[in-house]
Amino acid sequence: MQPSEAVDLAIPADRAAVPAVQGAVGSGLAHESAVLHVTGGAAYIDDQPELRGTLHAAIGLASAAHARIRRIDLAAVRAAPGVVAVLDAASVPGLNDFGPVVHDDPIFASDEVQFHGQALFAVLAEDMRAARHAARLAEVDYEALPALLDVDQALAAGSRVLPDAQLRRGEPEAALAAAPHRLAGSVRHGGQDHFYLETHIAYAIPQEDGTTRVHSSSQHPGEVQLQVAHALGVDAKDVVVECRRMGGGFGGKESQPGQIAAIAAIGARLTGRPVKLRLDRDDDMVLTGKRHDFRIDWEAGFDDDGRLLAVRFMQATRAGYSADLTGAIADRAMFHADNAYYLEHVDILSHRCKTHTVSNTAFRGFGGPQGLFGIEEVIDAVARHLDLDPLAVRKRNYYGLGERDLTPYGQKVEDNVIAELTAELEADCDYAARRAALRAWNAASPVIKRGIALTPVKFGISFTATHLNQAGALLHVYTDGTVLLNHGGTEMGQGLFTKVAQVVAEELQIDVSHIRVTASDTSKVPNASATAASSGADLNGKAAQQAARKIKARLTEFAAARYGVREDQVVFRANRVHIGNAGNGNGTATGKPGAPLSLSFAELAKQAWMGRISLSATGYYRTPKIAYDRETLSGRPFYYYAYGVACSEVAIDTLTGESRVLRTDILHDVGRSLNPAIDLGQVEGGFIQGMGWLTSEELCWSADGRLTTHAPSTYKIPAVSDVPEIFNVRLWERGFNAEDSIFRSKAVGEPPFMLALSVWHAIKDAVAAAADYRVTPQLNAPATPEEILRSLTEARQRDVEPPAGATA
Repeated sequence: MQPSEAVDLAIPADRAAVPAVQGAVGSGLAHESAVLHVTGGAAYIDDQPELRGTLHAAIGLASAAHARIRRIDLAAVRAAPGVVAVLDAASVPGLNDFGPVVHDDPIFASDEVQFHGQALFAVLAEDMRAARHAARLAEVDYEALPALLDVDQALAAGSRVLPDAQLRRGEPEAALAAAPHRLAGSVRHGGQDHFYLETHIAYAIPQEDGTTRVHSSSQHPGEVQLQVAHALGVDAKDVVVECRRMGGGFGGKESQPGQIAAIAAIGARLTGRPVKLRLDRDDDMVLTGKRHDFRIDWEAGFDDDGRLLAVRFMQATRAGYSADLTGAIADRAMFHADNAYYLEHVDILSHRCKTHTVSNTAFRGFGGPQGLFGIEEVIDAVARHLDLDPLAVRKRNYYGLGERDLTPYGQKVEDNVIAELTAELEADCDYAARRAALRAWNAASPVIKRGIALTPVKFGISFTATHLNQAGALLHVYTDGTVLLNHGGTEMGQGLFTKVAQVVAEELQIDVSHIRVTASDTSKVPNASATAASSGADLNGKAAQQAARKIKARLTEFAAARYGVREDQVVFRANRVHIGNAGNGNGTATGKPGAPLSLSFAELAKQAWMGRISLSATGYYRTPKIAYDRETLSGRPFYYYAYGVACSEVAIDTLTGESRVLRTDILHDVGRSLNPAIDLGQVEGGFIQGMGWLTSEELCWSADGRLTTHAPSTYKIPAVSDVPEIFNVRLWERGFNAEDSIFRSKAVGEPPFMLALSVWHAIKDAVAAAADYRVTPQLNAPATPEEILRSLTEARQRDVEPPAGATA
């Protein structure tokens, strides 16, 4: 990607005339741990050498969805070979809770069980197998209580974890009544398990004077620090949490690692020995939260061209038994109920339903995909009702620039490029001709039907909890010119450490190989926000940039004073510092005041140290311009928006319900990319994970509340064979961030996930083809073979009948 207007990037305009540093901003540098990943050299927590005396923990899980605990007999557990201790609620020296926002998440259940799989106790044993075997030996006597297992039951019972919320603009009732056309419907999508390669794990090591060090696979070490401190009944200063890398996170390691870390730390405190707790896959899937599933009821009024005049949504989500992060997730679902479309008259009612199932939590997109899912269902239904191309209806409802640019929550869309992206991809992938050819193909194919869809994404970037939009960094320059960097972000495979190192390389003009980023550590950068909301590079990159600029300013001031030149005559370029008239790099270090010279960065660092100049600095950044009122659900919750478009073509077998993605074309805006190689991988990976959510990843519970899809044998994530046969992914060459983000880049972690809606709507288009496009398919997600067959049967039965709730 070629940068333009060098002033916007804060990169010297004549950069092309001098040697470039290796790994500078904009280069497609490999992930800093890429070689370690593929050779097995990357050390995760379970790879760390265990200290002598380490105990292994396993958790005893409840076997009832909702019950009162009459009695727990742990005698057989304690007597099992290798068992050293057993922990339960009475063992917690401090607060028996790990709730991130509301204190409604017990570390161990005591009197009442609220979901099948809730933690009752933990076993500490000399080895992992002994601990896991013993954990199954408990005898528990339950008194069964009524259990609410899904959204419908919770709605009927009025069961909530948090109060309902409502977002309104305009006069939706009047606009609906006056609309030439009205439609209503209901659609559902399921949850999704994070299925990270590394399950939840913590290794707690007791230190001197009652302090504890915890290695936690966590996206939010600062929160884990507080959760552990509260559980132990100590201060935050007495707990240090460290995370070098995670084997995947996707949001599942944002709020929930606190329970795992707290159990390990309590065990370490009780025994005085190190304790490791690593969940096996089955326990991890049963015990930890998922993506929130939603039921979305909607009603829309529109004109003859498909322009939306009013929309009303009821969003009901299954929170599970506790609040966790449901409030913020449900808020973001409301904020993304518009996607890329201007909604003048809108009413969104959000129900945060309490059920006796595992507490759902953050997942890539954090409620945004759920909001987009609803409005895209509306757009598709409107288009099919009017017998129009869904893409034409989408484009007619896009936000405009200078008009039709205000979101339902009151933020102006000032950086809108969705129309440009759509036009470019529509032409590049030959959408119109392929759609026509596909319809002709379907007319001649009785069994295999094909569908196509092109869908947009507009995604807000920032934490909706405004106070979380801050970051810190700590940077050391050593006398040999190398740099050690620490920041509050965490590395889960997404390349954050690589990008932030590139930012520092750019600022100091040294090769990225001279920079090492160390493990996230609460003793080095305190109070760090979670690495989430796609904000990792935005926040931590800016913080590291500020730290680097502080040191660069000190070095500049020192060099100018030492060599008798103006500060603007000290220039850092390509591992060297040019002083005086040596900007061409031909000067020599004469050491005489005023003489032109060129030093290596290491030489200047050594001189500065000898001159007693501090070569260590902290950096801090907080996102500007954002302000959000939670009470009124209004303001500017997002610093900017990220945009993308995707076109997918699928085939379905009408006899078996099986589907296959034949081709996908993606054009995504990442602004001026910090690292195009990493960003491209994030777009590809996000899309495939989103495709899994919408097509194959089905979570199922039994009638007694037991999760039945709790292992790879019963839960299907996308495989290599599911990747589209033709997969064209491109970053938008003209990408630019109008806001002062880090080097004008844009966040890329979450937005591409929602591009997979193109697959789901292409499947709907194929189902419609089976009924000769005479009905609007009723399809829920995930579109498994069973769901596709159900939708096909329902569509054929309705045949030419109008959709339910339709009025002309």
